[in-house]
Amino acid sequence: MLRSEKIKKGLERAPHRALLFATGLSRSDLKKPFIAVASSYNDFIPGHVGMRDLERFIERGIISAGGVPFFFGVPGICDGIAMGHEGMHYPLASRELIADSVESVAKAHCVDGLVCLANCDKITPGMLMAIARLNIPAIMITAGPMLSGRIGKKKLSFVRDTFEALALTQHGEMTPEELSCLEMEACPGQGSCQGLYTANTMACLTEAMGMSLPGCATGLAGMAKKKRIAQASGERIVRLVRESIAPGKIMNKKSLENAIMVDMALGGSSNTILHLLAIANECKVNIPLERFDEISKQTPHITSLRPGGEYFMEDLEYAGGIPAVLKRLSEKLKDNLTVSGQMIKQIASSAQIFDEDVIRPLDKALQREGGMAILFGNLAPEGAVVKQSAVSDKMLYFKGKARVYNSEEEVMQEILDGKVKKGTVLVVRYEGPCGGPGMREMLAPTAAIVGMGLAEDVALITDGRFSGGTRGPCLGHVSPEASAGGPIAAVKNNDEIIIDIRKRKLHLCVDKKELNQRLRKVRHPQPKVTTGWLARYAKLVSSASTGAILKSDF
Repeated sequence: MLRSEKIKKGLERAPHRALLFATGLSRSDLKKPFIAVASSYNDFIPGHVGMRDLERFIERGIISAGGVPFFFGVPGICDGIAMGHEGMHYPLASRELIADSVESVAKAHCVDGLVCLANCDKITPGMLMAIARLNIPAIMITAGPMLSGRIGKKKLSFVRDTFEALALTQHGEMTPEELSCLEMEACPGQGSCQGLYTANTMACLTEAMGMSLPGCATGLAGMAKKKRIAQASGERIVRLVRESIAPGKIMNKKSLENAIMVDMALGGSSNTILHLLAIANECKVNIPLERFDEISKQTPHITSLRPGGEYFMEDLEYAGGIPAVLKRLSEKLKDNLTVSGQMIKQIASSAQIFDEDVIRPLDKALQREGGMAILFGNLAPEGAVVKQSAVSDKMLYFKGKARVYNSEEEVMQEILDGKVKKGTVLVVRYEGPCGGPGMREMLAPTAAIVGMGLAEDVALITDGRFSGGTRGPCLGHVSPEASAGGPIAAVKNNDEIIIDIRKRKLHLCVDKKELNQRLRKVRHPQPKVTTGWLARYAKLVSSASTGAILKSDF
């Protein structure tokens, strides 16, 4: 029995049928599976502006396979445009809005299957959370990476060649005319930003966990291949409905741990830890934060993609994409079903690797361990996250004097004013999920540190988070956060802090008694947002160590 029969069969459903007929449906359409297509198309986000074409091909696929498509929109925010001002309170929080929106429309209209078309940072995980929650046949399509920009023979990426250029221009190392040229050339058209930032990392992990068709993650935006994948996905969802293959058969502990492994092998964005924890929660799978570190220690880092390396997503695509990465990791993978109907190891075995510099053999890995590390200590009892693949060997151990800030704006001003000294650990607090609220990304400060040549001399730790484009010794997700009474709230200027990534330690050189006395005396600043739905979000959101999910025990 189709779920949609609840709204289209029986005498008592005559009013429902009347409303459906008002949309243009025929009587024969009522006999077919109803497929909802959640699209995050909007005119703000470069990664989304090409989605209208993909919607047409999804529609073709659904109709050709005998289904009836119903399109609806969900909100989407461009993190890059939201960066560095009040807008950055919203992206992470919008993940919950997206999940709730998809759930609401799909459940209210009793659809039989669901296609989710996404591309950017919080939208893809929000849709995956909804897919897990609904557990009706579903498939994801990510709209693809942007091509690299060019100035002459030099390849450009958005983050490295615009955000890091700000500090260079501020200090006279780049002319305003050169910066203006970068602005025009860094982002040549549609697609998600060209490196392994959060959007592209999440696309790769979606494919790795089996929720999008092979080749989808790295298939470039605007290319014919992406349109064919969209049409094939439309066809495939109807088959998934007819075969009753729900996400619960695909999204499980095995597939999530496969995704973590691919994340570590690629050296992906630290934001994915928040998202995978949240998706696991919706799947009713327990994956503690420590498990990410265990998998990282067992997984070599085999790709050198921006921001930590020099290759682009287009290079990964032409090297064989995620199927080729899976081939490298095949002995470590846990076999599991995918939306394609193939098992994940089948996809891996049939893949080809076309460039061994881009996707290295395990015995020639860039690093023996994966891209991320989870640190614990008296400054982060519940953990902190660092992208170790983007940290130089020199900075894997760092001891410095604290300089404390209660907002991103404060630290950014001091960096641009040239007041940050070598040997400093910048501590930015009250930017966590609750204290932010929304756990703002701090790409501007970290990019400024790199742009000013301080990446080998200054570290930054925060209870907020970083862009997937961040590189250097930057530790985020420090938990518990300051507003929850975490030890980061008690740090004072000139306290010594030890960051030891190899030993996974983040230590404040203050004895336990003194630290507890300080915490008892802390007077927290007023909430940064007291109106609108963000004020409600701040009261409900959990720690970063559990994925910054909304608490259900209220």
